Amino acid sequence: MITITHLDGSAAVVNLDLIERIESTPDTLVVLANGNKLIVRETPEELIDRAMAYKRGFLEKSISR
Repeated sequence: MITITHLDGSAAVVNLDLIERIESTPDTLVVLANGNKLIVRETPEELIDRAMAYKRGFLEKSISR
C-alpha cells in the first residue's frame, strides 16, 4: 500500500495490486484494475519510488523471518 495525495490535498492509501497503470496527462492519473481513476499530485516517478520502497520493505521483512 502507498499513500497518494488527491488534488484537493486529501490523502488516501492505495493497494499496489490494484494499480493497472500510471499516466502523465499532464496531471498524474492512476488507473485501477476496477476502472476507477485517481488524479494525484505526485509524479509517476514518485509513485514508482514509493511502490518500490514498499515492495523492498515487504521483501526484507519476509526474508528476516
